[in-house]
Amino acid sequence: MKIDVKDKKILYQLDLNCRQSNTMIGKKVGLSKMVVRNRIKKLEEQGIIKNYYTVIDGLRLGYVVLRLYIIFQYSTRETKQEIVDYFVKTKSAVVTYSLSGKYDFEVVFWIKDFGAFFSFWQKTLNKYGDYFQNQVLSFYIEYITYKLSYLLPEEPIDDRARQIDAMVGGKHVDIDDFDFKLLQILAVNARISLCELSNQLGKTSEAIKYRIKKLMKQGVIKAFRPNIDLSKIGYCYFKVDIYLKDYKQRANIIKYIISNPNLFAIDVTTGLSHLELEFHLKDLTELHSLMDGINKMFPLAIRNYNYFLFEEVHKYVFMPDGQV
Repeated sequence: MKIDVKDKKILYQLDLNCRQSNTMIGKKVGLSKMVVRNRIKKLEEQGIIKNYYTVIDGLRLGYVVLRLYIIFQYSTRETKQEIVDYFVKTKSAVVTYSLSGKYDFEVVFWIKDFGAFFSFWQKTLNKYGDYFQNQVLSFYIEYITYKLSYLLPEEPIDDRARQIDAMVGGKHVDIDDFDFKLLQILAVNARISLCELSNQLGKTSEAIKYRIKKLMKQGVIKAFRPNIDLSKIGYCYFKVDIYLKDYKQRANIIKYIISNPNLFAIDVTTGLSHLELEFHLKDLTELHSLMDGINKMFPLAIRNYNYFLFEEVHKYVFMPDGQV
């Protein structure tokens, strides 16, 4: 679908903070409050904006963030859908993706009880293990995401200001039942009004506003963002796993790639590749061109790389329903 410059500016502002008012967005993009409201409504109706989510730092809440990649075998379309539904319904699974490339499926879990997770995994293998050719588990250390600078190519890029949110853990934060319920609601509807939150939670708008600010100050809430259907604005979501020959160049490569407007995220995990980069690109040609540029800038630093495409998101909620 074709969107104009004003729509792109609105999407950019929503991605910076989708809880900001239409009036505030209008002042930044040069439109009235009503025009902004109507344009957002149209973007929602077209499916370009699927929903709004809150980025929550599970590491700071004491969760261990575990990622699972699966390669399928002997599976039919129906079997794959059954497995997808199984993981989507798993309480501790916060993200599930169908992939195309090296892996077929991804699940991200937030867990606190390794014993419970081991029991769940044994049950999973007993039920679906015959359909798994391979499975790869790794732990998240950090997850850093960046502004959608490619939407506004005429704007200068400030490398240090490109970062929008980061799950990096830090000091553990204890939250009560009210905070937990508040985060669960915001996780799936980041743009919900204070009045609606008040009706659902039975607290005053001022009390809820205070709690949200406190959770942001504590580093639990990192950002409020729209879930954009990239395919409808001409982009694909790629992940690149890079294996380095010269590991000392890792920091230099990161410093170089941060200025790329299409960089969406850097994953820092254990037990997989040396450098994990996520991009919003128009096609595979752009991806290979980007990697050629890195190779030219850092000759002999990269041993090899592989990539895959995020094809379909089935679940994307930065808050578990509970433990496994």
